[in-house]
Amino acid sequence: MVDVQLIQKQTRLLNQRNLFNIPSMNWLKLVNESQLEEIQNNSFNPTIKGVVLFKHSTRCSISSMALSRFERGWSLDQEKAPAYYLDLLNYRPISSLIADKFAVEHESPQVLVIKDGKCIYHASHSDINVADIEKALNS
Repeated sequence: MVDVQLIQKQTRLLNQRNLFNIPSMNWLKLVNESQLEEIQNNSFNPTIKGVVLFKHSTRCSISSMALSRFERGWSLDQEKAPAYYLDLLNYRPISSLIADKFAVEHESPQVLVIKDGKCIYHASHSDINVADIEKALNS
């Protein structure tokens, strides 16, 4: 069962953090279509475990909760697993391209792990779990 009060509290905290520009994670911002080609190419790099894409709707409290849980649990650095953040409200067409390019139906929130040019893991909503993502990156 979803705890609405908890979600609202986490959303307020996330919004507060953003208002005061308190860094939460060193995200790479996904803001243009050409970055998808770069992401796919980088996913072949043997020195990285995979590329992580996090698709977030800034108006959705469930998405804010999933983002907050992800950020609190994430421990890998950008050199081992580059993590990209996509603001769905401002860059929705990029999400559609991600769905087409990696053959994964669009959801929000959603996380994808790209390795060797393919999506090797994806999850959405409450199924977004850092431990599972790290397992996929280490497989």
